[in-house]
Amino acid sequence: MRLARMGAFHQTRLSFVRSLVRRMAREGWRIACRRFDIADDGTGEALYTVDTSQGRYSFVTFARDIDPEQRTDRVIAEAWDYTFALTEGVPDADEMDRLRANVPLQEAGRMRARDIVLSRANKSVRLFERLVDLLSQGRQPSAQEIGRVGYLIRTTAVYGNGKFGLADFARLQTKGPFDQPFRAQMLSVYLAREVSLDLVEEMARRRAPETATTLDPELRRAIGVGNATGLGMAPFIVGHPQLVHRWNRVRETAIARIKAVEAATYDKRARFAQLLERALHYTHDWATGDAQQQAAIETLRHELAALQADLFPAGPPGRLPDRHPWRWLCDVRAAELSLETQELLNSLILEPYPELVDDLADQLGADETDRLDATMPVDRLIRLIEDGYAWALAIDAESAGADAFFWYRSENKEEPRLGERCCDPGMDREMPIGIGLQVQRLHRALSDLPESERRQPVAFFLLRRPGWRRLVRRVQTLARQPYAEVRDNLVGGDMRAIDLLRFKLSFFGASKFDPKSDRWTRITLFQGAPLAEELTRGGLDPDDWTFASLPDDDGTAARRQGAR
Repeated sequence: MRLARMGAFHQTRLSFVRSLVRRMAREGWRIACRRFDIADDGTGEALYTVDTSQGRYSFVTFARDIDPEQRTDRVIAEAWDYTFALTEGVPDADEMDRLRANVPLQEAGRMRARDIVLSRANKSVRLFERLVDLLSQGRQPSAQEIGRVGYLIRTTAVYGNGKFGLADFARLQTKGPFDQPFRAQMLSVYLAREVSLDLVEEMARRRAPETATTLDPELRRAIGVGNATGLGMAPFIVGHPQLVHRWNRVRETAIARIKAVEAATYDKRARFAQLLERALHYTHDWATGDAQQQAAIETLRHELAALQADLFPAGPPGRLPDRHPWRWLCDVRAAELSLETQELLNSLILEPYPELVDDLADQLGADETDRLDATMPVDRLIRLIEDGYAWALAIDAESAGADAFFWYRSENKEEPRLGERCCDPGMDREMPIGIGLQVQRLHRALSDLPESERRQPVAFFLLRRPGWRRLVRRVQTLARQPYAEVRDNLVGGDMRAIDLLRFKLSFFGASKFDPKSDRWTRITLFQGAPLAEELTRGGLDPDDWTFASLPDDDGTAARRQGAR
């Protein structure tokens, strides 16, 4: 839970997109386009239905023609190329009128409890128009053209969990297939991908009905959905510590199970060797304009190539030790490698062992109740801080830049922002994000009490100083949950908010992180994932698409994935 390591996390087979696709394939979810009323200019609406094992859901899309200057990733935007909603059942005419009036407004609209997710997206204009042009001529794009962008649309928000009147997660947990965190949101992103692929083909057909063709399935599968994520995601990690603890505990449990494997069969070694080669190809497809991230990618590429040459010079079974090979790989061999490579290996070793790992994907929810123990003696609370928050006490609060930043919510969109304490306005709206320094101050306030008061219940302290109530409750709840807190100074001058974003996005299943600054990033979701029509038919492993590399342009598409 240090920022540098959190900022090197990769997707795993426990990530939300992976577990969602597995469930869709296992239960035979059927996705169908029921209505596709799109005009020649690309405006209109579409309705898709999803038949799950626990009911039918609808995904509605509203397409607009907006001016190029309105097309922005910023949350302050008020117009988008596409707006979406995932809702229960199939909307009748009155329901469609309601959705038509509210979904395009996004935050300004009002949703109902039967509505589950609200989202919006903009085109990646260069790739969208290029594909429409090529397909209208009966031609296919090259894999390199797709790889330079990776998606046709880029979401800028995917709302759920009660926002703007949407269904509360507590309700979804007890009804339907969305009983795990963010499963409904990831389904919406998956469906937006289907819509974008259908859109580009439909627009090509309308442009030249006699010559137009459809995308080659391998190229179609290589297109994901982009996402632009900024600081709005970061405070979630501080605000939902018990959920974050659960995610990390599940991930660490999975890694520990694999490290405990005493001996790896030939098949498991061969599978790992295949995945290592695929990951190496993936690094060649991953590029960014961010100098720090690009340097990390190049180091990753070099280290994976050296590891492959060292471990599998002649292919499997390779040179992994006979006993506890995965523990040796991750704890001994990887100790000299970069964090980026270490965390990629932690992801890869899970892949050959679905039988040991996949059950954990249904354990990612958490009871987020926190409780104040007012009877706890103050001196016991002091020891609790010293044992569970030693990392916070170790922060040098007197160093230059120790309290350089403050987090606050913007007035217009109520979205989190990061300000410099020296010179930016907004400190009157500061959010309690700097937990480390706050715990230090609490510890000092408790330790400064007379000995007689340190033997009293903490209730007496809080009666005199009620401003500490929230933090005391947090410490009592989390001190024995080792993965709940980010163990760094989140208001320090060397803090990189981008590390928090990548940490959370890795659990979503994001790939190809492309930072645009140290405060926002673009990523890709579902690139390489099976298409909707492939979920219910044989011939393609619906779970074999991790670290998907681009198909080849010589007709042997996707030969580096899909075969086992």
